Amino acid sequence: MTTATEHPNSVIRSHNETPSATWSSAGRAYDEISRGILDAIEHCINRLAPAAGERLLDVATGTGWTARRLAERGFHVTGVDFAPDMLSTAQEIAAVRNLDIPFDLGDAEALPYRDASFDAVISTFGVMFVQRPEDAAAELSRVCRPGGRLALATWTPDGNVFEMFKIMKGYMPAPTGSPPPSPFEWGKPERLEELLGEAFELRFERGTSFYREPDGQAAWETFLNGYGPLHTLSGKLEAGQLEALKRDWIAFHDGFATELGICVPRDYWVVVGTRR
Repeated sequence: MTTATEHPNSVIRSHNETPSATWSSAGRAYDEISRGILDAIEHCINRLAPAAGERLLDVATGTGWTARRLAERGFHVTGVDFAPDMLSTAQEIAAVRNLDIPFDLGDAEALPYRDASFDAVISTFGVMFVQRPEDAAAELSRVCRPGGRLALATWTPDGNVFEMFKIMKGYMPAPTGSPPPSPFEWGKPERLEELLGEAFELRFERGTSFYREPDGQAAWETFLNGYGPLHTLSGKLEAGQLEALKRDWIAFHDGFATELGICVPRDYWVVVGTRR
């Protein structure tokens, strides 16, 4: 349920300090991960259908790919993320390309903006990884004006990104306490209706992103260097465990070999909402 609470001076919530460090750990190298989902980013932007003069917010912007694609089309967009090293990269790349994009440090569960600050809000595979989905959903609703729009791209709970996470999970220690809900719950339309249906009239469309590399070894190197969760996990494993994880990762990706390399289909939903 959307509240009228405003968070103009929010900081990173204490339970998000570790996730912030994890996602931030790969820094600039994460930009290559986002490049690999550019087809899905374009799909989500297309269905958002931004208009000239609108105020747009890119939540969990990462290194800023979605925000840059919007700014390159002349739209007024702000990016927000809780990972400072990725934000620094976003700012640097935007400056090199002469793109005027404000990038703010902020928590998706307590966004640093007043109520109804934006005409449209977008998040491409970002907000789904929050620790407290109900809080983040309320914030997406709160900062979007009545009659405004929301567009999300979220990975499905039965696709190859989920299978990739299962490989990592096999090498993670058992969680202590109550773990947060699976991010892949955001890939279920019924769950999105629970989170957002009260505030938005929602519509859904399936999509498939294609991840291409020369081979599984290249996929390992790209994600080891650029993907915060794998980058962080690798630093915590003993040499034998790390080698086993590497073998499993490479074998999974090599399972999608073509005559030209590997091509991994990764299913997702695009959900578009109109603010009630």
